Amino acid sequence: MAFNIKQRGKLTYYYRGDAPVFSNLVTELQPGGDLKVYFAGFTGGTSAARNLGLAEVVTMDPEREIPLVFQAWEAWLQEAGICESIAELDFIEMHAFGCMPKSPNPLVDPIGYAAEISRLRKAYANAYSGYFSEQLPAHGVPVRFTVHLLDVPDQAASYEFYTTALLQKSAAGGA
Repeated sequence: MAFNIKQRGKLTYYYRGDAPVFSNLVTELQPGGDLKVYFAGFTGGTSAARNLGLAEVVTMDPEREIPLVFQAWEAWLQEAGICESIAELDFIEMHAFGCMPKSPNPLVDPIGYAAEISRLRKAYANAYSGYFSEQLPAHGVPVRFTVHLLDVPDQAASYEFYTTALLQKSAAGGA
């Protein structure tokens, strides 16, 4: 389904459906022609996989979830006609909402549960920093705000992300 687009002054809203709950993307025109891009929250579990047309569900696996989130955001940028590659953007801030492990049950296996929390936090940190160092090595790393929650709507996800980035006309291809 193609994006519906609504422009109001310096803001352009990209959303789906006739009565949307939120916009997938919002862009804000900056002085000098740069474009600030706000991305809606995405979990790496079923929502990112579904957006990319993948049947496979990724469950509590940050090394696979994080790249899926960025791939889905890149697909939105392409569909909206904003740019061809996520590498053209410079990320400003990333908000991450970390979920508690889906298993083991903390009441039945508190030691295993604590170990899974530790595994997820380490895996998330490695995957997040690895994405920027491997996929966007010429870019800076955005500030990050992490909040740990009990859960998010996507039951397969270990984290939910939303972000703000800048498409700089002077950065020619994001390099």
